[in-house]
Amino acid sequence: MSILDRLLLAMADHDKGHPKLIQHFIKVHEFARLIGVCENMEASQLFTLEAAAIVHDIGILPSLARYGDDAGRHQEELGPAQAEAMLQSLGFDAETVARVSYLVAHHHTYADVDGLDYQILIEADFLVNLFENSASPEAIARARENIFFTKTGKTLLDDLFPSNPITKE
Repeated sequence: MSILDRLLLAMADHDKGHPKLIQHFIKVHEFARLIGVCENMEASQLFTLEAAAIVHDIGILPSLARYGDDAGRHQEELGPAQAEAMLQSLGFDAETVARVSYLVAHHHTYADVDGLDYQILIEADFLVNLFENSASPEAIARARENIFFTKTGKTLLDDLFPSNPITKE
């Protein structure tokens, strides 16, 4: 079993009893992995991206407990420490832990995106959230224009929402 498989299981245990949360991070992980592969991401960066996609919402349950909501800013505040502890307990190297922590701390911040891993994490999360939240065609079009920059991310968005009134490239 790979370290990423162990992380998936640890995250499922963390979110035990919350099937929507578990299914969400599994979907985000797979979209992120697929986009990363199709965008020819370097193996070490893909590994970090996959780890970040698995734990990106680790701050939701602590946010609900502390603040009574799952606001993005609260997830970004509370998630990094939880992610670091989980990754360290599984033996992830310090560089990966630091980058994943950074990505967890910024995954709801869409300005100053500083890396392909960060961009892809945002796109993968949006692909899942647009579907799970039954986004309007207008919201999908705005996301395509303002959030999606990778060719693969745009293609997947167009495949998921083909009847959306957007201009395809």
